Amino acid sequence: MRTYTPKAQDITREWHVIDAEGLVLGRLATVAASLLRGKHRTYFAPHLDTGDFVIVVNADKIVVTSNKADQKFAYRHSGYPGGLRATSWKTLLAEDPVALVTSAVRGMVPKNRLGRAQMDKLFVYAGPEHPHAAQQPSPFDTAAIRRG
Repeated sequence: MRTYTPKAQDITREWHVIDAEGLVLGRLATVAASLLRGKHRTYFAPHLDTGDFVIVVNADKIVVTSNKADQKFAYRHSGYPGGLRATSWKTLLAEDPVALVTSAVRGMVPKNRLGRAQMDKLFVYAGPEHPHAAQQPSPFDTAAIRRG
């Protein structure tokens, strides 16, 4: 028996809306990354982009457990000597929660052109509104994320 490899025309993409209110950041990121990669599909192939579109709303209401908000930092470097900048997760959560959620999901997809293509299908919004109503997104059951 031969291994089935899906063709580009065989892939059907769906839209999922995840309400992040009260969800733990890591659990939300794993579910979003799994949907983006297409690992929930029966025809998943690790070398193809078989994933769906994911919309995350209420990113400003995510929960970071333990003392991670104070202890963890997001780093960036300007490229110059001494150009390392660190921002605590607490500050990032208050000022730019979209970047925090996007960074968490980016860390869970492949680090190559396939992962970049999958990240193009992620849309994160701080509030409850999103402009993707025309695509008929289906709400995602967040109770499964809460159960763990």
